[in-house]
Amino acid sequence: MDVAVFNTKSYDRTYLTAANLHQAGGESPHRLHFLEPRLTTETVALAQDFPAVCVFINDQLDRPTLEHLAHHGTQLVATRSAGFNHIDLDAAAAVGIAVARVPAYSPYAVAEHAMALILTLNRKTHRANNRVREGNFALEGLMGFDLFGCTVGIIGTGKIGGILARILHGFGCHLLGYDLYQNPACLELGMDYVPLPELLGRSHIISLHCPLTPDSYHLIDGAAIAQMRPDVMLINTSRGGLVDTLAVIDGLKSGQIGYLGLDVYEQEADLFFENLSDQVIQDDTFQRLLTFPNVLITGHQAFFTRNALAKIAEVTIANISQFAKGQPLSNEVTSSQMVIKS
Repeated sequence: MDVAVFNTKSYDRTYLTAANLHQAGGESPHRLHFLEPRLTTETVALAQDFPAVCVFINDQLDRPTLEHLAHHGTQLVATRSAGFNHIDLDAAAAVGIAVARVPAYSPYAVAEHAMALILTLNRKTHRANNRVREGNFALEGLMGFDLFGCTVGIIGTGKIGGILARILHGFGCHLLGYDLYQNPACLELGMDYVPLPELLGRSHIISLHCPLTPDSYHLIDGAAIAQMRPDVMLINTSRGGLVDTLAVIDGLKSGQIGYLGLDVYEQEADLFFENLSDQVIQDDTFQRLLTFPNVLITGHQAFFTRNALAKIAEVTIANISQFAKGQPLSNEVTSSQMVIKS
C-alpha cells in the first residue's frame, strides 16, 4: 500500500522503514513516502491519491482536511500516537475514513520522564549544573525537599499513571488518584481514589496522565488552581490543552504554584519538534513561562526513547497492514471513545 507519511524527522524514517521491512518478511513492504511538512489544509494536496496517510500529534486533521483526503482517495489515517485529539473523529466517520492509533508504546518512557521533571524541579539539578560549569559552588537557591512522605496526586491512573505510582511508591510517597476507572495495581500500592477537589487540596505534587477530550479541556484552570495547596508542584506530560496556561501563569505569580514541569504546551504545534534557536519566538505566553525560575519545560520528549519509537513504528505498520488486507482494525478509534479514560 502507498502511504503518505507526514511530519517526519530522521528518526521516524529510520524506525518506520525498519518496521516496514521486518513485518513484510517475504512479501512486498508498504511504499512509504516520507514528507517533512505537517498535514494541514494547506498541505493536504500532497496526500492526493494516497489510500493511507500516517500522521503525528501536531498534524491538523479537521473537517476540511479530512473531506479533501476522502475526496482524493484516502481511506485510512494511521496516527503515530496514543492521543487522537488532533483528528476530528466525527468528520472522519462522516467521510468514511478509518482512524487507527498506537494505544500503548512505552508507558515507562513517559512515566520516567515525569519523574525526571519532579526530581529536577525539586533538587534544581539543571541550575546546579550550570553553576558548577561557571565555577559557582554556592548552595543558596538550590534547596529542595524530601519526596519521602509527600502526598502525590495522579490524575489519570491508566498504564502511564500506574507506572508513575509504582515509582513514587518506591520513594515513600502517599498516593492519591483520580480516574473514572480505578486501577487494581494502584490500589495494591495503597493509592486512595478521591474526588478531584480533594486530590487538588491534599497533594504536594500533582501529575497529569489523562487524554485531552472535550470534558478534560482546561481541567486545570483558575478554579482548580485555587483549590490546590500553596507551593504545589504541577507536572504535565500528557496533553497541553489539559492546562489553562494563563491561569497557571497567574498561579506562578501568586505563589500558589511553586513548581511547574511541562513536556507539553497548549500551543506547541508551531514550536515543538523544530529547531527555532535562530528565530524570535512569537508566542508571548510561552516566552512568559520561560522567565520563571521555578518552571522547567521540555519539548514533548517524554515518549522519546529507542524502545518507544520501535514500538510506535511496529504498531503503526501493523495497523496499515491490517487495513490493506481488509482485516478489522484492532486499534481503530472512534468518536465514542472520547471520554476521560487514561
